Amino acid sequence: MNKMVMTCLTTVLSLSMLAACGGGSTPAAGGSGAEPAKSEGAKPADSGAGGKKKYAIIFKNTGNPYGEKMMEGFKASVTELGGEAILKAPDQPTAEAQIKMIEELISQKVQAIAISGNDPDALQPALKKAMNAGIKVLSLDSAVNAQSRMVHVNQADPERIGRVQVQAISEMIGGKGEIAVLSATSQATNQNLWIDWMKKELEDPKYKDMKLVKVAYGDDLRDKSVSETEALLKSYPNLKGIIAPTTVGIAAAGKVLTDKGLKGKVHLTGLGLPSEMAQYIESGVSQWMYLWNPVDVGYLAGYTADALVQGTITGKTGDKFKAGRLGDKEIIADDKGTQVMLGDPFKFDAKNIGEWKSVY
Repeated sequence: MNKMVMTCLTTVLSLSMLAACGGGSTPAAGGSGAEPAKSEGAKPADSGAGGKKKYAIIFKNTGNPYGEKMMEGFKASVTELGGEAILKAPDQPTAEAQIKMIEELISQKVQAIAISGNDPDALQPALKKAMNAGIKVLSLDSAVNAQSRMVHVNQADPERIGRVQVQAISEMIGGKGEIAVLSATSQATNQNLWIDWMKKELEDPKYKDMKLVKVAYGDDLRDKSVSETEALLKSYPNLKGIIAPTTVGIAAAGKVLTDKGLKGKVHLTGLGLPSEMAQYIESGVSQWMYLWNPVDVGYLAGYTADALVQGTITGKTGDKFKAGRLGDKEIIADDKGTQVMLGDPFKFDAKNIGEWKSVY
């Protein structure tokens, strides 16, 4: 990417971050029992005070910088649209905790719920109850099953995300040796789909000298991700590379490899926040990694939610809508439902990390 394009993109992203920090928000609130589910075809929930529509986002868990940025983007777009953003995330990344929050939001009569699911199927009864109550439901980042939502907001092509990470680690280790994956939770649909594509990429004969020895799960918790990385190094002393397709996991792995002096001995790539990974890329512990802008993922979800509420789209293939500064978007098919795609993953390396680390 040439310097002029990078400068423009950096300016745009910086402005989006400033927008994301403005405006008021509704804190995650506790709630008593939810209202009974209404029948199919129920009218949308009432607007909040002052006629503002209430749009909610539920992330996987608190303390996750990626999720915080995504919620900032959601808040920014909802604010642009004149709505009220409700930002929620449980302390632990469990389906049970998210179900409780869904019930609370049904009671609050929000117009839309966007959720990054901790489990693709366990949330279905609660989300269907929300839809029966007239609430528009969509997933983002980590999809729930097609029966549990109207559309999914996808950060990038899952196949390209999975394959490119295997290609990266292969280049780093010279196409030979043992590799491991440090994932988030075992139920995370986005992680599991990417790992499936990693395994398909590894079926290519050109990777015959590489072996995937373990898929470990750090549950998107820093301490557990550190422990899982240390366990991988202990269990597989000949390990040559780690792929961590989670922002929490890759930063934790970078710290462990740094502390143990394993730069150049165990290579690291995956999906990370530039602000958190800059030190490891600049030091060479991770030669490069990938990500999209999580602010944009949340921002797109906000506009998608509004388009559903306004009736501009219904979630069907071919539906089109305008997504603010992201431009025109179209609903496309996925395996069992529909989705709207943000874009391709972007490569961050020593040449460009300095320009991005202050952006997000």
